Amino acid sequence: MVSPEYPPMQGGVGRYTKNLVDELRKTHDVYVVCSDKGDGDFYRLEPTNEYNSDILLGLVDSLHFDVVHVQYEPGLYGLKLSSINPKNTCTNIDSFYDKCKIPIVTTFHSAYTFRQWMNLVIRKRKKEIGNELCTYTDKIFSYWKHFINYESFSNLNRKKLKKSAAGIVFSNYLSKLITPDDNNDKCNVIYHGSSSSLSGLITKNEAIKRLCLPRIGRLNNDGYDTNSQNKKIALAFGFLTVTKGWDIFENIDIPPDWIIVLNHSKNYYCREIINQKNFQDNENIINLQKDFLSDHDLSLLMYAADAVILPYKVCSASGVMFDALAHGLPFVASNLPFFKEFAARRLGIVVKNRDPKEFSTALEALGYNYSIYKQAVENFKGQLDWKFIAREHGKLYAKVMYGERNSNIIVSKQSG
Repeated sequence: MVSPEYPPMQGGVGRYTKNLVDELRKTHDVYVVCSDKGDGDFYRLEPTNEYNSDILLGLVDSLHFDVVHVQYEPGLYGLKLSSINPKNTCTNIDSFYDKCKIPIVTTFHSAYTFRQWMNLVIRKRKKEIGNELCTYTDKIFSYWKHFINYESFSNLNRKKLKKSAAGIVFSNYLSKLITPDDNNDKCNVIYHGSSSSLSGLITKNEAIKRLCLPRIGRLNNDGYDTNSQNKKIALAFGFLTVTKGWDIFENIDIPPDWIIVLNHSKNYYCREIINQKNFQDNENIINLQKDFLSDHDLSLLMYAADAVILPYKVCSASGVMFDALAHGLPFVASNLPFFKEFAARRLGIVVKNRDPKEFSTALEALGYNYSIYKQAVENFKGQLDWKFIAREHGKLYAKVMYGERNSNIIVSKQSG
């Protein structure tokens, strides 16, 4: 299992990979290759290490694995966008795909429409890069580099899928985006797994108590609203980055029956600065500021909530959405293709326009029809259980190793 990011490193790819590995190890021999900062079996994979391919090829040659499974997030493998010739855009794992002699399974964590790709350009503040002229010049250069590299970035995904024995994506939307010619026989939709890390179910009130959440509800002349305990909680959490859409909470008019709880953590891969003051002063928003959550605290927070709110500007796939669904929570999200796929199954609501009023209206609609969405989520969430997800991976490994007819073979510790 190849993933430069791996716990105790903080990040969604690392957390996903660790949970998958833990479940797979019950039936498979799994060895993790990661960064020196991760708790894997082999190390030295870094975004800045130009020898990543050589490291992996050396391990494959010496240890005789049956399958190599790559968790492919381009930035974790030193994505370099060329500002002159897009054909030179590359990662430091490309030659591994060219030379590896055993089957590769690739999980694709990122793919973008052109519009979302351009929205990835970070608008830096003047104080970060100098005067107004520098700000303008930097913005033009960043947009230009992204503009000319959209196809080259997309081709990195397609080339890796072509050289893989099989690919994995988290949605049909991603499958069609990576393989627009409909030749997607290699592209398998296996959802992002998620399960509660707590032993047994706990009530919402018990979860609130364990998290020591402050009293919730609007203030009136006599203190806190006596009906505050009956309010629904909409949860938003993740990295404190521009693309996660935290600006929505600056001006949102929260419906009377709802409260918003936020928790954000620092993204160690970039230097974006988000002004938190604008949403910290809202009396109907609780900002926990607990930084990156353990799986235990994440489950507690989910059980304390009634829904998640996902006002993203850019999204290939959302681990937060899958975590929420696995804990029985419907969502309210931006009108992005990934979220629309799951909203079509009545698992949540997408807004027409990314606007605070739209999110407020959507929360009201969710509250009014809550039982319908809640039941749809309950019917769906079994498909996200890590046992089921690991079993689907095992079938795919067997298919890659033994062929279509024997895809139901379990590749066990004894057999491989």
